[in-house]
Amino acid sequence: MSDATLPSAATAAPTRSPSRARGESPVVQFVLIAVSLAFLLLFLLLPLVTVFIEAAAKGWEAYRAAITEPDALAAIRLTLLVAAIAVPFNIVVGIAAAWAVAKFEFRGKNLLISLIDLPFSVSPVISGLVFVLLFGAQGYLGPWLQANDLKIVFALPGLILATVFVTFPFVARELIPHMQSLGSSDEEAALTLGASPWRVFFCVTLPNVKWSLFYGVLLCNARAMGEFGAVAVVSGKIRGLTNTMPLHIEILYNEYMGAAAFAVASLLAGLALITLVLKTLLEWHYGDVIAASRRH
Repeated sequence: MSDATLPSAATAAPTRSPSRARGESPVVQFVLIAVSLAFLLLFLLLPLVTVFIEAAAKGWEAYRAAITEPDALAAIRLTLLVAAIAVPFNIVVGIAAAWAVAKFEFRGKNLLISLIDLPFSVSPVISGLVFVLLFGAQGYLGPWLQANDLKIVFALPGLILATVFVTFPFVARELIPHMQSLGSSDEEAALTLGASPWRVFFCVTLPNVKWSLFYGVLLCNARAMGEFGAVAVVSGKIRGLTNTMPLHIEILYNEYMGAAAFAVASLLAGLALITLVLKTLLEWHYGDVIAASRRH
């Protein structure tokens, strides 16, 4: 028999869908999809929709009054201020940590990686208690701070410290695997051509990881604005002074001011939705790059 009469491999083996190849029946697929959609609707979408429905339940005037009330405005300003300080700090330190881990070999590297991941494994409430133990009036540094008229706990510095701690890993953890996957060939080539180390960093390293950096900043900012546990411990919940938006929402709800609580919560949810939209667009346009940054 000639080669021309032999069936090709493509025609000899019947094509099968990936689900059939794995032995999954249509019923199993339907059940899995239905369970996933039910979970998303019940635990994610429904609470979010409820927030906006309850916020608008008493009309626009009540909504406007709730979000323009002095304590609410103070909470909004404080939330944005804490995020505006904590996020840039974490960008700088996160880039430095990622650069050190990805580009250099040194003793204690694994310890540094473990310290970067520490906020993921420590409860935010515990981290807040640690700051109180260090900087509170009865803490280790409390007497010295009082003697020098410095206030950290129950003030803005404590809120910033707590927020920086819980949000620190996001930028570094997005950058480290991406920088490792890229290697050092581009930087070495630039150095060979006579570029200074700082020029290499700003013109080669940062542009190569810009989308991973942006992705990490989005996650860091979202967590900074929504953080509750650590901030609740170090803030003292002083109305109009140390209450961020999540703390203000809790106080309103505990005082049976449900409409006002949901109105402020809708602002926080709106900020989260904006972050989610940006995150989705980023993954849509630069999914391959972000996937590479997450690959170990």
